Amino acid sequence: MPSFLERVGALPTLGLGVSTEYGARQQHGALDPITLRREHPDFANFLEVGVEIVKGLDDDARAWAARSWPSTYHFLDINLDEPEDFDDAWLDAVRQGIAALDPAWLCGDAGLWHFGARDRGQMLLLPPVLVPEAIAPMAAGITRLREATGREVLPENPPGAVFVGDLHLLEFFSRVAEAADTGLLLDCAHLAMYQRARGHAPTTGFDGFAWDRVIELHIAGGRELLADGLSWVEDDHGTHVLPETWEIARAAIARATNLRAIVVECERNSIPEVVPLFERARELVAGRKGFA
Repeated sequence: MPSFLERVGALPTLGLGVSTEYGARQQHGALDPITLRREHPDFANFLEVGVEIVKGLDDDARAWAARSWPSTYHFLDINLDEPEDFDDAWLDAVRQGIAALDPAWLCGDAGLWHFGARDRGQMLLLPPVLVPEAIAPMAAGITRLREATGREVLPENPPGAVFVGDLHLLEFFSRVAEAADTGLLLDCAHLAMYQRARGHAPTTGFDGFAWDRVIELHIAGGRELLADGLSWVEDDHGTHVLPETWEIARAAIARATNLRAIVVECERNSIPEVVPLFERARELVAGRKGFA
């Protein structure tokens, strides 16, 4: 099998896109992806569909797929480092979602989506433990999912307020990507949260990171919170994007030679509210081939 850096040439350039997940538009004032594409086609070149198998695809995702518009599949319910998560029923349902969406690739936060057996009452999202021993199990899961679906699988750095382990997050994911021979999804907002939590500058760890494996970036808002002297950032996908997130995005775009897609995660906000975010993201990629 060719290496990922040989396979990457077959991946399409999707440009700027928007995210959704089941029921996102039920919140008052939330954007309609199809309306965004109609009114601002440069900002909705593709739709990243968050999928939890127990919920499936909602009407917005199915309406997008019915038009054969580009998409990606973002899993919301798999602990990649747990072999028991890859049960036949789950894999069959993933294949059905792929058949409906025809996504360019699969991606998702490579962390702990659930504690114990997969169950809606146990759903959460925690970052991985950043130690060398955690690399091989996660890489094995990525490889297994790629082989089971026939699609590239891009692990994403998850959000968190507390991170355990001595490896820098970027070193950890570089090593995972190499071990799994895969690409990466770098969430700039999640990385900003990590750098803050660890007391690092926004671009700490950029030297030596596997930038040639970064295929997709996420930009999203974060709400700064303080309670009993503890400060943290909630990954709320709102309209307030941290300055560090923009700084990371700009630096990442300059380094990611194989970048194919950028998602502005803002699905529960109105179109007028999020247009400035897309305009700023467009400025960051100005002149880059394949991006609006």
